[in-house]
Amino acid sequence: MVLYFTSNVVQPQATIYMGKDKFENEDLIKHGWPEDVWFHVDKLSSAHVYLRLEPGTAWDNIPKALLDDLAQLCKANSIEGNKKDNLTIIYTPWANLLKRGDMATGQVSFKNPQMVRRVLVVQRENAIVNRLNKTKREEHPDLYQQRQERDRDEKRSKKNELAKKQNEQKAAATKKKNSEQEYSDIFKVGSKPSKPVTEDIFGDGAEDGSDDEMDGRLADDLSDFI
Repeated sequence: MVLYFTSNVVQPQATIYMGKDKFENEDLIKHGWPEDVWFHVDKLSSAHVYLRLEPGTAWDNIPKALLDDLAQLCKANSIEGNKKDNLTIIYTPWANLLKRGDMATGQVSFKNPQMVRRVLVVQRENAIVNRLNKTKREEHPDLYQQRQERDRDEKRSKKNELAKKQNEQKAAATKKKNSEQEYSDIFKVGSKPSKPVTEDIFGDGAEDGSDDEMDGRLADDLSDFI
């Protein structure tokens, strides 16, 4: 059985969940999601509390109000910790949890201790705990099946995103090709070179006999001086 809570201090509302006992904690450790963040009272026994982030949300940038909700819930679900003040709560991404075969039931360590953050709880805040408890619901989910469905959805989403990107690239390439073709066509219209027009200064190229007439007139003019 898994206990679910809803925090309304952020929008969209955040889903928080935890196992009822250490045996269920084993299943939560095994079938967690990459979007999950694990919370626990430092150095004391407590419930394993998980926050399920929205995809793409940074685990180390959780709003303070939401951190307070999670920390208070951890403290309230620790037999020893609930009686103490100035309690430290540790949290890390689910993917950073390390579970070895020689560990006790419900016990975990960390792959990278530097990815563990801490938040201080000065004292129990009944208003926060009571608000969260009013949203509590018990469910018996198939954690393995839920994780499989989540992975299939992610794979499908990535496939669709890749197809969209490829279509956009193809459309851009086609548009570029058409633009280049239109630019090229501008220079093809009337591109046959015309015969250059030159002035026949000496009249050598005339075909109408005008040079002969010129010679005749020149001879007549010269005769006037003879």
